[in-house]
Amino acid sequence: MILIDKYAYCNKFQGIHPMEKFIFSMGTMVLTISLNSLLVSCFVVIMVGALLIFRVGIPWKFYSKIMLMPISFLLLSLVTVATVITKQPIDLLYFFPLGAWKIGITKQGLITAELLFFKAMAAVSCLYFLSLTTPIIEIMTVLRKLKVPELFLELMSLIYRFIFVLMETADRIYISQSSRLGYSSVQKGYKSLGHLIGNIFIRAFKRSQDLYNALEARGYNGQLRVMEKKYVFSLQNILLIVLLDVFLVVIANLR
Repeated sequence: MILIDKYAYCNKFQGIHPMEKFIFSMGTMVLTISLNSLLVSCFVVIMVGALLIFRVGIPWKFYSKIMLMPISFLLLSLVTVATVITKQPIDLLYFFPLGAWKIGITKQGLITAELLFFKAMAAVSCLYFLSLTTPIIEIMTVLRKLKVPELFLELMSLIYRFIFVLMETADRIYISQSSRLGYSSVQKGYKSLGHLIGNIFIRAFKRSQDLYNALEARGYNGQLRVMEKKYVFSLQNILLIVLLDVFLVVIANLR
């Protein structure tokens, strides 16, 4: 079990109705994206982080590590947003000439990149809140109540399951290769990595066949049903979510 899944099942918010956590996470994310405010994005990043660390009980080192994961992808995108290639005589903060062209950064480009960065991080933090406080089974229950197509839920469940299958298979193959000095040099490392990738998909395909046969043997009819835990809606939590959304709208209009 990976740590995200472990914390989803063992956290201080496990007694809260999953629909409330879903509404909070998705509603906050949609508002953050639509309001297009740097202040709102920064507030959401700080608020969700503090909530997960101090109220939910997620270790700050683990949360910091997973928040750093999307930054590498974002930086590549932000470079293209902030960079301008032009022949026109526009004001550039920094640039270097390339023949008749200029490659540089404008003030507006930096502002846009900054807004995009914090907006993306706020959206990621909202998704982390949902995934760190709500098990996949309960998320599927919420989506089923929202009339999401059953085929989508089935694929979602199987894909989630095979994330663990791939990780377990890759870990076992890697340990086996390492014990035989498969990564003792760069050349051996690349060769071992190629074998690892090839074997992962072969074994994952076999495991998928075994899983399908097991489902068929248990009367699988196209729907994956599980026992649903009974929850009670909290009027206090709903009120707090509404007040938070109103507060985000208010601070978005501050100048």
